[in-house]
Amino acid sequence: MKGIFLLLGSNLGEKKQHLDDVLLKLNNNGIELIKSSSIYETEAWGKTDQASFYNQVIQINTDLTPEGLLETILKIELQLGRVRTEKWGERLIDIDILYFNDVVIDTANLQIPHKGIPDRRFTLLPLREIAANFIHPVYKKNQKELLKECTDPLSAHKLDI
Repeated sequence: MKGIFLLLGSNLGEKKQHLDDVLLKLNNNGIELIKSSSIYETEAWGKTDQASFYNQVIQINTDLTPEGLLETILKIELQLGRVRTEKWGERLIDIDILYFNDVVIDTANLQIPHKGIPDRRFTLLPLREIAANFIHPVYKKNQKELLKECTDPLSAHKLDI
């Protein structure tokens, strides 16, 4: 199946504005937005003693390789003020590559599909919204099936913004 999907997240400052800023920066880097999910407010995952996140999944089109896309999104995170401190810590913006078509990559710098997909409700809910039938290239299940099997107890709800 074809589809390149990114997860956007923010839990500091003007969270919705940070997500919107990513869309503009992606466009300025020749990355075309195909589809975007609603924004979901989600409890922090991994390190729970912090503000809730706004998360959104987008489908994009690009001529970049997976490695080129990673380089571009890391640059965008820096341009938008991302400072990497601790794993699962607070952040102005976070951009993760979830899927890159049916490509499977597992290197020190890049894992596609993103390893956390099956375990994270905040990822699966917006994925199901825009790509319910997209098949995970490793687990061979669609997003509806993965969500049904997900045991993540943290809340995630769609915002009306």
